[in-house]
Amino acid sequence: MNQKRNKKQVLSLLWRRVRTCLALAVSTFLLTRLASAFPNATEQFYARGLYPVIASVLSWISQWVPFSLDDLLYVLLIVVGLVSLMGMLFRRVKWYSVVALWVNTLAAMYMLFYWLWGFNYFRPEMNERLQVQESVPDRTAFLKVMDQLVEGTNSSHIAFNTLSVQQVDSLVESSYALLSPLLRLNYPAGVRAPKPITFSHFFAQATISGYYGPFFSEVHLNDYLLPVEYPMVLAHEKAHQLGITSEAEANFYAWMVCAQSGDRYLQYSANLYVLRYFVYEGYQLEGADTILKRINPEVRADFKRIREHWLGLRDEKIDHYALKVNDAYLKTNQVEKGIEDYTGVVKLVMDFSMDEEANKRLENLLTN
Repeated sequence: MNQKRNKKQVLSLLWRRVRTCLALAVSTFLLTRLASAFPNATEQFYARGLYPVIASVLSWISQWVPFSLDDLLYVLLIVVGLVSLMGMLFRRVKWYSVVALWVNTLAAMYMLFYWLWGFNYFRPEMNERLQVQESVPDRTAFLKVMDQLVEGTNSSHIAFNTLSVQQVDSLVESSYALLSPLLRLNYPAGVRAPKPITFSHFFAQATISGYYGPFFSEVHLNDYLLPVEYPMVLAHEKAHQLGITSEAEANFYAWMVCAQSGDRYLQYSANLYVLRYFVYEGYQLEGADTILKRINPEVRADFKRIREHWLGLRDEKIDHYALKVNDAYLKTNQVEKGIEDYTGVVKLVMDFSMDEEANKRLENLLTN
């Protein structure tokens, strides 16, 4: 009799906790719909109001720990999952306790993701935020911008024989600070000291060069990054920490920050990265071959080196499933193009390059 009463009490307590967590998760989901319907309000109250405070607090805490707290969180979740599953299989833990544990955990992770960073997905798009006019697709204009990018990549070429991570980090931060008015950023919004990905080799097999950890506001870079890639990838992940969720926009912010830096390492890293997307998008256009022939041999050699480096690390199956997961994740958060969003940087570079007013604002910012 007592056992039945105790079981009823336990079930009642578990159900109350599950019900509370589910109610909070559903409330968060409804708020995401509201945020999506009113992006300007999301920009004002969350992206430029609440989020910079959250990022500042979390990044201040995480900076004192030399390893990734986000990675530790994911490992703990896996361990708890395996332990609870084994406990249930060996009848050490009741099945309803395991179900309640995981419903509560998943609901909590869902809520934390959006409140700590994810609501940034529902901001207005970059063109609206930065007041950059969308350009009309035009072959001549595209080839002109690609030609400028080839010239800029050639002229900024520099051999990455030595690379000071601390110096690059400082230069990227300085450029973000300078361009923050143009890029509509609440700078500094925390600290962004990069941390290595704990399982860098596994991520390298999935050709993932870096990622942003939203739960502790951490910037992660893969240990297998080549020096020539480092500045651009660092700036990309810092853009995420500053509230930029779109991969295309993060690429654009990183390109702008590095290309407009006075440092050639940053300039070349950014131009090389973005030129790759322009080549992919435009190599079949009439007249493109003439422009592409002007790419310096040294630049071509770097393209080849980067490609061979990541192909040598890549595991086809891991990469395939990682792309599927990332694609589903992006589409769930209203990034319609999914994994193809990365290539959207071409459009954003085109839009900015063709907008005379936007370029005047940049020139005024750099000269004043």
